[in-house]
Amino acid sequence: MSHDELKTGNAAAAGDEFREGRRRQRHLLSTAEVQSLCELNNISAAQGVFQTLAVTIFTIALAVVFWHPLVVIPAVLVIASRQHALFVLVHDAAHYRLFKSRSLNDWVGQILAMPGGISMHTYRVIHRLHHNYLFEQRDPDVPLIAGYPRGRRYLLVKLSKDLFGLTAWKTFKYFFGAPVINDAASSADRPLDDTAPALREAARRDRWWVIAWHSGMLVLAFIGGWWLEYLVLWLLPLVTVMQLFLRLRAVLEHGAVTDLTSALTAARTNVGPGWLMWFVFPHHVNFHIEHHLIPSIPFYNLPRCHNLLAKRGTLSSAEIRRVPETLALLLSNPLIASQRDSAW
Repeated sequence: MSHDELKTGNAAAAGDEFREGRRRQRHLLSTAEVQSLCELNNISAAQGVFQTLAVTIFTIALAVVFWHPLVVIPAVLVIASRQHALFVLVHDAAHYRLFKSRSLNDWVGQILAMPGGISMHTYRVIHRLHHNYLFEQRDPDVPLIAGYPRGRRYLLVKLSKDLFGLTAWKTFKYFFGAPVINDAASSADRPLDDTAPALREAARRDRWWVIAWHSGMLVLAFIGGWWLEYLVLWLLPLVTVMQLFLRLRAVLEHGAVTDLTSALTAARTNVGPGWLMWFVFPHHVNFHIEHHLIPSIPFYNLPRCHNLLAKRGTLSSAEIRRVPETLALLLSNPLIASQRDSAW
């Protein structure tokens, strides 16, 4: 059963679907297993949402009450990690895989996305192209993930720029439907093409809601006299540490892969201790091979999918690495000395 069939009960209109693509190995799991893995559970989704919001609210409250650098600085780190976790939930909503009800799924996805400066509907448009054209000319993520390894200095400089907020504008431009386009891409390959008119219109409306939300929050923060807390405990982590998390996760998932012919090797599953997964790969997003194999699996079923595939030996030659091993690969000297600098 394809992703769009799982999503709607029948074939989705062209320009609305997340296609399985030529890299999916169709016989890795039985139809019954795929259907079971793709079954949505509203309680599991709600638990992920509430846990993330609870930690975020508690951390902000703690920092406000104990307004001291020894509390505020670690709070900024934790808040950025939960902003990233909210984005991962938005990612599931963009895939139509958060709640069973389409209207509830999209409403919650929009609400979770807006505080992070993300238009969920626009991200759905962009992210479709990443799945449908992985590592091809129309993949909007190529400027971020391609070309590794580029050497130690390259990645460290990029992460430093993220940490100082110098690249945040590119991220928000991406989430507003204008990602960096490869030099080789033509005007016909703009990300808002290959998109159903209804989806494109929903993205346009959603962008205005995001602008309205942030404008209203800034006004309320200044009127209410808590503008400093808002700037330090929300906007600061959003444009600095969270940007580092986004890049680091993206390159750990796709950077320095060498075989693009299979979903088992064009994406990477990263493993590591629980605390590291909590910070860098919230909500099981580390199982990225499994996500690209079957994009319709919700986040809480990805570990089960991994275990099923592992028991059958399917993952023996897949890109599965511990995080330090992946980092060493990304930081190694480039294979080609004249690689072009990334635009992101």
